[in-house]
Amino acid sequence: MNGDGSPGSAAALAAQLTREGHLAPAWRDAFAQVDRARFLPDRIWVRGGSRGEAPGEGGYHPVDRAADPARWHTLAYEDRALVTHVEDPHLTDDGTETARVPVSSASMPRIVARMLDALDIDRDVAGTDSVSAGGTGTNGIRVLEIGTGTGYNAALLSHRLGDRNVVSVEVDPRIADTARANLKAAGHAPTVHTGDGTQGASAYAPYDRTIVTCALHTVPHALVEQTAPGGVIVLPWGTGLYNGVLLRLTRTTDPATTDPATASGPVIGDSAFMWNRGEIPHRDVMATVRAHPATGTAPAATGLDPRAVFGDEDATFTAGVLVPGCRYSVGHGPEGEFTLWLADHATGSWAGVDYVPGAGTHPLQQHGPRALWDEVREAYGWWRRAGSPARTRYGLTVTPTHQYVWLDTPNHPVSRPMDRTAPVCDGH
Repeated sequence: MNGDGSPGSAAALAAQLTREGHLAPAWRDAFAQVDRARFLPDRIWVRGGSRGEAPGEGGYHPVDRAADPARWHTLAYEDRALVTHVEDPHLTDDGTETARVPVSSASMPRIVARMLDALDIDRDVAGTDSVSAGGTGTNGIRVLEIGTGTGYNAALLSHRLGDRNVVSVEVDPRIADTARANLKAAGHAPTVHTGDGTQGASAYAPYDRTIVTCALHTVPHALVEQTAPGGVIVLPWGTGLYNGVLLRLTRTTDPATTDPATASGPVIGDSAFMWNRGEIPHRDVMATVRAHPATGTAPAATGLDPRAVFGDEDATFTAGVLVPGCRYSVGHGPEGEFTLWLADHATGSWAGVDYVPGAGTHPLQQHGPRALWDEVREAYGWWRRAGSPARTRYGLTVTPTHQYVWLDTPNHPVSRPMDRTAPVCDGH
């Protein structure tokens, strides 16, 4: 590791994140000392930049450390997410290797820093000082991480808290073994447990903090149960229409409550992560449309511009909350025309809205037991009547039997209670 702050080093990455306001002082030493490159595989995958694609567009293409060491090294210390495992890579006609579906990744360092800072590990569950800003060790703060991935996040936690106070769970045995090896090589030895992260790690509970590194829609209650009263749970959360936001939940400390295993807290910002394996939405919206052709559907039209809903992130987030199970896709046409497709794979319902620039109304098709565009239109109307609230005014409450989204306070629910399921969390 280049520890002197020279380009292409952990120290330089920490300095960059600090300059840009992404890294809290309490975490600066950990980021400067824990070398991200140690935790990356020799082959990483980046989006775009091949076959005429712009960076960030198209499929994922490999960068091999042996074949292109300079680029691999540069990417290792950039503030960007790097895919470490992909699904079904294949060769294109021109012999270029590509993949469409990422499976696991090393998160963007600024997102890692933000989530770690949100844990507020400098204070214990009683609100007293816990960890010094520059040193290691604690007065007993214990953290559960769901999704070990490369092991980098666990190493940062271990640097601050000590190995004995960090437990990380990874569902994929191969990824877990690699993470253990990465951690050992970097001089860290937290507990890495192979298993379903949605079940937590009860053998080592309770935890003062829990951090999740895959996007959830249903928050597993096991994570609430295993977090100590007053403890904090930081997790990415999303819907079929919006992935996603970052939640900071607090386990209740009210001894008089009739439901002690409850956690509640606000949206604190955006944080798009890969979905856990048990909750990946059906990816192909158009497959649902093709499988359920419309028959005898009367022509219709809508006066609502689809850009009003899907061109405003706060409106899109609200629609995702109020129209559960819905996904969307956009098919682009000439001169700014496009078709917005909505689909609910579970019911076979779908809707299509054709947008033509300058038109006052837009042709509409709906099919199936759910009138999805009508649901989206009603959600948008509710959002406007509520004053077009920002997504950071929402929050989530999780109980043993259900969870619900609220606006401003838990006493103002805006979604129907959602019964919980038991999805399998994939590590990133």
